[in-house]
Amino acid sequence: MSKRIVILGGGESGVGAAILAKQKGYEVFLSDAGSLKENYRNELKSGGIEFEEGSHNEDRILAADEVMKSPGIPEKNEMVKKIRKKGIEIISEIELAYRFKGESKIIAITGSNGKTTTTALTYHICKKGGLDCALVGNIGYSFAKQVAEDPKPVYIAEISSFQLDDIKTFRPDTAILTNITEDHLDRYDYKFENYINSKFRIAMNQQEDDYFIYCADDPITMKYLDRFNIQSNPLPTSMKNELSKGAFIKDGDMYVRTGEDFISMSIYDFALKGKHNQYNTMAACVASATMDIRKEKIREAVQDFQGLEHRMEYVSTIRGVEFINDSKATNVNSTWYALESMTKPTLLVLGGVDKGNDYSLIADMVKEKVKAIVCMGVDNKKIHEAFEGIVDTIIDTASASEAVQASFHFATKGDVVLLSPACASFDLFKNYEDRGNQFKQAVRDL
Repeated sequence: MSKRIVILGGGESGVGAAILAKQKGYEVFLSDAGSLKENYRNELKSGGIEFEEGSHNEDRILAADEVMKSPGIPEKNEMVKKIRKKGIEIISEIELAYRFKGESKIIAITGSNGKTTTTALTYHICKKGGLDCALVGNIGYSFAKQVAEDPKPVYIAEISSFQLDDIKTFRPDTAILTNITEDHLDRYDYKFENYINSKFRIAMNQQEDDYFIYCADDPITMKYLDRFNIQSNPLPTSMKNELSKGAFIKDGDMYVRTGEDFISMSIYDFALKGKHNQYNTMAACVASATMDIRKEKIREAVQDFQGLEHRMEYVSTIRGVEFINDSKATNVNSTWYALESMTKPTLLVLGGVDKGNDYSLIADMVKEKVKAIVCMGVDNKKIHEAFEGIVDTIIDTASASEAVQASFHFATKGDVVLLSPACASFDLFKNYEDRGNQFKQAVRDL
């Protein structure tokens, strides 16, 4: 008799998991309390996969042998509580994908900030180095669907803490933990320690021939590192100390060593600018070196990497004023990193739906770098309260085009207009991509 699996949630990871489970002979039923997107509904229908939307059939769900829970569904969800109470095993999509990956290798990347950039750069280096690889996970394409429809010898996977919460055997050959800062605490009973434990799960099943890359300059990572019995080869990165293995930066040069061989290159040749991106670049280079990619290829890839859309993306320079789209900065930490890499006087476009932001974290950065703040949101009161007295000019706008026009008006030649909102986008926009695209269009319309 085939194993009954219920997929909870019909987004990218849920539908991907359903397709893979069906292909591997499971009896599959997908249930989503909300409504499915048209394309996902069509994929399920054409795959002959049973599903429901708008409600949960409790009896059917609780008759499962196993449940694959989408990362967006929290533990405090009533249905999840009932599944747990009944003792049915809950797994994540990456756990299911891992079961069927065969001999393929996995580089998995997690962390509070920098994981998307590090993942994309690692993928770029691996492609350039001649590996037949796929970019999967939190970055947008379901890992399970990739395994089902177009398996590859190497997977580069961006993985969130929510996805790590429900792994059992998932074991990456190379794991990267970029850093740990407070984020998503609402999902971890407001206990930072729960979130930290979750991040370290990336190395939980690793063995001694695997690699674990982490930042030796990150205070939280270092404070907790010894509490976990990590079996894999440690490859730290640092800007403060010379290391015998891993990577470090000294006097403007990066040195990478994973085995006998070592690579060095000038940080001034990095395509990605800003100190935080030097950490991301080190991690990606160390990961690529564990895959035995030739050092010339690593050097070349680091120099010609085109950044990600909506992440410190250069838009245009108009009459000497540069515009940068960092719409993906949906928390204060991300905005701090963006400001840290600014070298010119900056007009900062902030605002949106606040997830309990503490703006005091960026107060010093704002004081040092920002000449005006342009608010773009429905309610900007908190931004005014945080920065009045620090910045002379704070302007309220209610759309991307108003924000761009106001910024341009107050900017002079040699300034930068930086969209780095520190907030979610749901008040005026569909999502951060929509916000970034409207900003770019408004710049083009100037």
